[in-house]
Formats: sequence, C-alpha cells, structure tokens
Amino acid sequence: MMHKLSLSFLSNFSDFGLLIIRIGLGLMMIVHGWPKLAAGAEKWEQLGGAMTHIGVGIAPQFWGFMASMTEVFGGLFLVLGFLTRLSSAMLAFVMLVAALMHFGEGHGLGRADHAIELGIVFLGLMFVGAGKYAIDK
Repeated sequence: MMHKLSLSFLSNFSDFGLLIIRIGLGLMMIVHGWPKLAAGAEKWEQLGGAMTHIGVGIAPQFWGFMASMTEVFGGLFLVLGFLTRLSSAMLAFVMLVAALMHFGEGHGLGRADHAIELGIVFLGLMFVGAGKYAIDK
C-alpha cells in the first residue's frame, strides 16, 4: 500500500503564509523602490515616461515619483499589513505599467515576466487581504 504525503495540516497556518508573502514581497518592493525614490527628478521623469504606454503623456516626473512612492510605501504597508488591499491594488497597477512598458519597448516576455508575476501576486493579495497578523485586523 502506498502512503500519500499529506500537507493538509498546513491549512491551519494560512494566515502565517500570508504574513510570509507580505513581509517578503514588501521588503523586496522597498529595496527595489528606494533607489528610484532617492534618485530624484531625473529618474522620476524617466520612470514616469512609462505612462505613455497607457496613453498618459503628461507630467512624467509626477508619475515616476508616484510609482517610486508606491513601491516604497506600498511595500512598507504590506510588511505592516496596513491598507493591504489598497496598497496591493496600487502595486499591481505599477506592475501593469512596467509590463506594458517592456512590451511597448520590444523587450518581450523575457523582460516583462517579473512585473507580470508580481502583478498577479499583488492582485491576489488585493482579493485575499492581509490575514490576521496585520495592522488591518
């Protein structure tokens, strides 16, 4: 008789799993976003130029600043479990624009894949929420 390995007991720890996801992704977004935020206006304008791929050609410096702020503070809020759904929605939007930028510049899936993957996870967090180990609770 073959024994089946069952990990179903882990379902008792789904909130802990959400905490791991939130802390890991949140910290990585802070690490990824801080250099952009600290770089200043020239970098923000470059980043904000990606908005042209969704038809927004005005105020690229503003949009780049907002994307940088979203990565840093959205990441921090994920770590804390504060405004998790809103932060996740905003981070998913930033990842959508990043993916569209890569496609629009001809980079293809090989360069857009990371933004797409993160966007999918952020969308999932938007629907699932922070779990019980969060300031939101």
